[in-house]
Amino acid sequence: MGLTLAQVAASMTSCGAPVHPELVQGWEQGWNVPSDQHLFALADVLWCDTVTLMGTAPRTLVEFRLARRVGAERLAYRLGMDPSEYRKAESTGQWRGDARQTRALVEILGLSLRGLVGITGRGGELEEHLRSGMAGRWKAHVDPVVEIVAVDPTSVGDALRTMHGEFYRFSERYMGHLVARNDDSRLKEIAAERAAYLRRLPDRFWELVGEDN
Repeated sequence: MGLTLAQVAASMTSCGAPVHPELVQGWEQGWNVPSDQHLFALADVLWCDTVTLMGTAPRTLVEFRLARRVGAERLAYRLGMDPSEYRKAESTGQWRGDARQTRALVEILGLSLRGLVGITGRGGELEEHLRSGMAGRWKAHVDPVVEIVAVDPTSVGDALRTMHGEFYRFSERYMGHLVARNDDSRLKEIAAERAAYLRRLPDRFWELVGEDN
């Protein structure tokens, strides 16, 4: 844009985010990182969005919040959560809000429930419960899954029951061919179908609960 460091600093000050030219230079050269307030003001001055300044697509709670130009204190207030508790979620990457707070968070940050589970590192935990539910008593996994995904228990239970039935039919077909002593190629086909189904368990779960976006 042809601006000098002094001009950028002066424009940011006019936007209510006072800063010295030396600090702007520090951001440019990677010596330090702007505060939330400075980042938002800098985006206004340079006529761009915060994601452009961040230089990467959002991958964490912090980055999604910055992309939406929401301060941590303000976001915590909108969630009805203590700011220190929300800050802890950002610093650890572990979200433990209740169902209402979770729904509010994904709406504010422009995420999906599935996206939130992914960026907070609970995708593996969810898949483990889904696999265990297919192999054993699916009802025992309803509450743990609800705690992870913030979807109502009825929807989760219906999804797990459906998936358990689908998976059981693979086993029935396999055992039927095994008892009938059919050729190995057909057994291998069924085994491959079963393995493919297991690989896409999370996809199938989110489809069934209606949160696959």
